[in-house]
Amino acid sequence: MSGHGNSTRAILYALAANVGIFLVKAVAAVLTRSGAMLAEAVHSLADCGNQGLLLLGMKRAKLPPTPDYPLGYGKEVYFWSFLVALMLFSVGGTYSLYEGIHKLQHPEPLAKPWLGIGVLVFSLALEWWSLAACLQEVRRERVGGQSLWVWFRESRNSEMIVVFGEQVASMLGLVLALAALGLTMATGDVTYDAIGTLGIGVLLIVVAVFVAIEVKALLIGQSVAPARREAIHAFLAARPEIRELYNVITLQMGPDVMVAVHARLDLAQSAAMQIAQVNAIEADLRAAHPDIRWMFFEADDSP
Repeated sequence: MSGHGNSTRAILYALAANVGIFLVKAVAAVLTRSGAMLAEAVHSLADCGNQGLLLLGMKRAKLPPTPDYPLGYGKEVYFWSFLVALMLFSVGGTYSLYEGIHKLQHPEPLAKPWLGIGVLVFSLALEWWSLAACLQEVRRERVGGQSLWVWFRESRNSEMIVVFGEQVASMLGLVLALAALGLTMATGDVTYDAIGTLGIGVLLIVVAVFVAIEVKALLIGQSVAPARREAIHAFLAARPEIRELYNVITLQMGPDVMVAVHARLDLAQSAAMQIAQVNAIEADLRAAHPDIRWMFFEADDSP
């Protein structure tokens, strides 16, 4: 299974966490005048918008097919996911870089730094709660002993890729902000706060680039995950009705899957018998892989 049904829960957890985190960060940024804190507040606000766009994309992906879009709107979720990756770069990363450079050029002393520390610790707790929910959904998708990195590269669930990337960036960003604020308090040098802000910007841009690369592949048109592709091929190759399997093409269409099969049946049989065999193969394959919505079977006597 592609696991798209698990995404909504992870997104809602992330949205709830980011709304709370944004509010406390924004208040703390005003009171402490910390650039790192302000960068984190903007990051959390951007994440709230990002999760709203992901939910919109998932809703639109369920629209029925039309004459103009005969295979449905499933891939629309990739467009919104790609847009989220760009926003993570443009809104979060770029603003953090701007704020860091501004703080280097015009340093300001921090006010109420202990308040900032408290807010960051609170934010870390909320982000960990959200990340735990995200990882729980990721574990349902991972195959065997698949590492998180392999899952990230091979997953066809764009929403979970984006949410996971956001959560990792948020956790590391909070750690950087906490370190920057701590060093500033310990040394009295506000340069550390500016450097922490720049570090958060670089982190967000790097994560956004990795997420965008993965989602771009899906947007262009990517097959199902390698393990599922092999399972579908093995299923078809083992069917006694198929004398020779020429080609199998799979395409991930958001929550749905398309499969096209080119194979040789027993051409000595009647057309009615061949149609019955094809129908049986399609029904059994869909039973094994319920997210296969579109299936095209071409019976031929040559590749």
